[in-house]
Amino acid sequence: MTKSSPSDVLQQIEQHYASLSPSGKSIAHYIQQNPIAVLSQSTSLIAERTGTSKATVSRFFRQLGFDSHQQAKEALVQLREQGVPVISPSSGVLQHESDSKNLANTFEGTSSEALSDIAKLLASASQVTLIGFRNAYPIALHFRQQLKQIRSSVRVLPQPGQTLSEDIIDLTENDLVVLFGFRRRTRQFKFVLNNIKHCKTILVTDPTGQGYRHDVDHLLVTHIGSDSPFDSYAAPMSLVASLCNLTYEVLGSEAADRVDAITDIYIKMNELESPKR
Repeated sequence: MTKSSPSDVLQQIEQHYASLSPSGKSIAHYIQQNPIAVLSQSTSLIAERTGTSKATVSRFFRQLGFDSHQQAKEALVQLREQGVPVISPSSGVLQHESDSKNLANTFEGTSSEALSDIAKLLASASQVTLIGFRNAYPIALHFRQQLKQIRSSVRVLPQPGQTLSEDIIDLTENDLVVLFGFRRRTRQFKFVLNNIKHCKTILVTDPTGQGYRHDVDHLLVTHIGSDSPFDSYAAPMSLVASLCNLTYEVLGSEAADRVDAITDIYIKMNELESPKR
């Protein structure tokens, strides 16, 4: 696919709709209602379903800016690989089957020694800063909620509505920064990465982030892809749970005492629902 070729068939239909012929508009309506047809159906089948000809379907894709129907297919596949929600012919795969595969690939590719080393850092750092943008933010937030139960000085960035500069400038070599960066990363990602190199750094990413291996002290690769339109973050969340459990083990009685103290405050403030219902 050339650099100037389009990537999203539905966007191209919207952009070129007014200039399409009546037959082209019929094909456009069909694809808008059945986006998966671009990937799963042949040119001849699309022609049959729309009451047009193969030549008309081929001309339709050329009018959208593609060289051919095949190039339109390749464009959609490429979009999905980049993390864009796109329906595919395999979208009917059960979610738990996809998640099981991602979990297996994630933990098979991660050594127990690496997880133990990171748990020791999480336990001993003077401050732990968790940074996540977009879909990575709720994972960072969950990580913070777990770690805060067993150790102090854990924070999440960016704070809602706030900029990062004031917080990044205060990071020292004694800080541990866990950066979450999955595909479709923001433009800020590289800037943040370049400005935390004086800290101990851990990057939790998907396979597309492996190019940053030499920019951080530890790299953890998780798998999030699926045949469904949306990525699944079951594997990153499971990895976070594993790290928290290992950190608890490292801290030992110190973590247990903190958990007990927090539980006492829960009771005094009556913050949680009673287990007796």
